[in-house]
Amino acid sequence: MMTSLVRRAASSLRSNSGKRHFFAHATHRMEETGLYGCNLLKTPKGFQRFVDEAIERSNELVGYISRMPSSAEIINAMDEISNTVCQVVDSAELCRHTHPDRDFVDEAMKASMRINEYLHYLNTNLTLYNAVLKADQDQTLTSNEAKRVAHDLRIDFEKGGIHLSAEKKDRVSQLNIEIARCCAQYNENIAKDPGHVDIYPASRIPKNLHHLGKPVNRSTSPGQKVNIREKGFRIVTEPSTVSAVLQWAYDDEVRKMTYIKSNSVPRANLGVLDNLIAARHEISQIMGYKSYAEYAMNSNMASSPDVVSSFLVELSKTVQPKAVEEFESICNFKREKYGQQDIGLEPWDEAYFTRSMKSAAYNLDFSVVASYFSLTQCLEGLKILVESLFGMKFLSCPLAPGESWHPDVMKMALHHPDEGDLGYLYLDLNCRQGKYPGCAHFAIRGGRRVSKTEYQLPVIALVCNFSKPHNSSIVRLNHSDVDTLFHEFGHALHSLLSRTDYQHFSGTRVAFDMAETPSNLFEYYAWDYRVLKKFARHYSTGDSIPEKLVESMVGARKMFSGMELQQQIYYALVDQTLYGDPTLRMIDSTSIVADLRKQHTNWEHVKGTHWQTRFSHLLYYGAGYYSYLYAKCFASTIWERVCKEDPLSLETGAAIRTKLLQHGGAKEPAHLLNHLAGDGITRSYQNYGHGGAIIPDITSLCNELNLRR
Repeated sequence: MMTSLVRRAASSLRSNSGKRHFFAHATHRMEETGLYGCNLLKTPKGFQRFVDEAIERSNELVGYISRMPSSAEIINAMDEISNTVCQVVDSAELCRHTHPDRDFVDEAMKASMRINEYLHYLNTNLTLYNAVLKADQDQTLTSNEAKRVAHDLRIDFEKGGIHLSAEKKDRVSQLNIEIARCCAQYNENIAKDPGHVDIYPASRIPKNLHHLGKPVNRSTSPGQKVNIREKGFRIVTEPSTVSAVLQWAYDDEVRKMTYIKSNSVPRANLGVLDNLIAARHEISQIMGYKSYAEYAMNSNMASSPDVVSSFLVELSKTVQPKAVEEFESICNFKREKYGQQDIGLEPWDEAYFTRSMKSAAYNLDFSVVASYFSLTQCLEGLKILVESLFGMKFLSCPLAPGESWHPDVMKMALHHPDEGDLGYLYLDLNCRQGKYPGCAHFAIRGGRRVSKTEYQLPVIALVCNFSKPHNSSIVRLNHSDVDTLFHEFGHALHSLLSRTDYQHFSGTRVAFDMAETPSNLFEYYAWDYRVLKKFARHYSTGDSIPEKLVESMVGARKMFSGMELQQQIYYALVDQTLYGDPTLRMIDSTSIVADLRKQHTNWEHVKGTHWQTRFSHLLYYGAGYYSYLYAKCFASTIWERVCKEDPLSLETGAAIRTKLLQHGGAKEPAHLLNHLAGDGITRSYQNYGHGGAIIPDITSLCNELNLRR
């Protein structure tokens, strides 16, 4: 994403010209509309007009700002420009990741490229910068949030190179276009080349995985008169299928083939990633920074790669003894199972043997666990959560003709009995071919105050990829999927409950290393029996989930928590290294990945693999993946101090809403965290001259995971 006006992803559009093309929510007559309630998006070509009108309206506002109105009016107009442009950026992003119609996807991609080019004009516009500078220096601004917006925009303009010569600005523009192209190409390559393995004979695939494969056959007697065909399965190595195969396939070779293929496609992304990293490093150096990591972190709580490195190394050393102990336990389990003391542990063994060990230790049958988590009941759980915590309801909304992009999509309104509708949520939860392969929260429109009596409501989408079983119409989730759903729901609540005056700070538009805290906090609700008993019911009998089963699930979860944390630290270190040293641009990224794996995990790198070619966090969280670990620490402390005693009370919900969620990015994140959970949740970092840097206190997380310090 570009710097300055749209450095945070989310969007909306309000036009003072009287045109109301956008987000006309369903009326009783259910008139035809376009995608997401935007009348312009009735057809794929509507994206062209969408961009045209956004640019037209933004240019009007640029002209208005050039006449130097009051500082308050400058900030309002700047926010409307951002609002207008983000509408296009975010709608196009959601469309190209989820729409089944290729024409819509292609037009969304074109719109994204066009609006990114226009963003360069905005982000390097001296008239806008001078107006923001005036507002930032104006002592008459009475609103603290307006002051923060003015200061934020000034810093972003300067970070975006407003001071550069025309030649350097042109180069930055070219590089930003190249970055956008690389990101689009990276995702396109993943969609086009998910990889596959053909497994023969078919009996090597367990029956519970047959629905994930496509039957294939081959000749076993080439050149013979009688052509005997052998049956097999083709396994497409997309993430959810790979996860299932690695957990359940008892054949070592099947797991090995699946692991290697899934971690070695798409090969084309090796070059794409190299180009992306090089472009980001070049931009940062033009701006006067040593590396992209330093450039990207400048406005975060961490403030510096040195601070992040210190935090990650501290955490890595702390978790190492527990991770080694867990690794050895898996080795011993495999040796006992195979009756061989000299047998080693391979990366494709981890998921299979950890699942087996959890099942044995806690008598867990994961298919039984899933029987209590039908998708319908899980959605009921989300409704219960918001009603218990916030006194609100999620109400189903009818979709107007043209509003949805697929028949599976649902729409809900978050409704408060006194405050009315607070926002709208689209749910696109089932997997399908060509769809974004993971789970994500997409903003469509951010909230903002339009007037003293009118608030522009946020509109968002939750996108997941839950598989329908081959022999049932009832979608049942593995508990890891429930955990993911609650995580993304945390993001959704952050967006829906935010009530900032400016969309610049709406919802998840916060410091990068704060954004994952609400989502990590709501993961705890997916593991607490007091919450689960409210909605987790057997799909056929209706019985509530037994408390002993939940205790077993929690116990199993903790068995390999050290290795799981170590893996996240490793990902963060890879991200930091690739974006932290500009001299690495000529070095194979795979060698960096392999070296760090050896240093910070117990696993060896598998020759020929390159998981970084479909780890999209390197695109969207470039130099920011550490924020997941910041969030784990913050969320652990908040849960312990604020939620654990009575997780479903209105008092707990009021604290989460009024002290954290409703402020979006309008207040300093460290202030919000300390106000919610008390002093000590954050630590000031004094080394390397970064006295203002913030790192999390890791005490609660260490206690939770039984880590010795």
